[in-house]
Amino acid sequence: MNHIQQRRLLLKGLLSSSLLGVATFLPKLALAAWPKSAFQSTTAASAIQKLEPELTVEKSTEIKIKAPKLAENGSIVWIEISTTIENVESISILVEKNPTPLAAKFILSEKAEAYIYTRIKMRESSPVIALVKANGKLYSAQRNIKVTLGGCGG
Repeated sequence: MNHIQQRRLLLKGLLSSSLLGVATFLPKLALAAWPKSAFQSTTAASAIQKLEPELTVEKSTEIKIKAPKLAENGSIVWIEISTTIENVESISILVEKNPTPLAAKFILSEKAEAYIYTRIKMRESSPVIALVKANGKLYSAQRNIKVTLGGCGG
């Protein structure tokens, strides 16, 4: 092996080690911001209180929830949430009758469009709540979804 090949091998090794260090560190950063107690709450009110303890919730007509009125399988229920409220910081989805109602929380950058499309699990027919944090306030909208076959162990 000549000098150039040895140098390339050393650089590859250093780069691999650096990437491995970053890869093991990033998940810890992401988990540090994870609201564990909110995701473990057994009621929607408790989850909301643990997400934003200082804020009260106002109902809003500026939040739109698109989802099926009847979901044949609670394991895969598509949901689309959008809002025209300015300066959205986060959008959370709660399923009132799930064992742990907080299904998801999306933190948005200031340049992101306030739009979420995802799939959630629902144990049974339930109100689904979209919770939007914007301008230092919490706004909500709700939609009832009927489930014919449960997806959370039901």
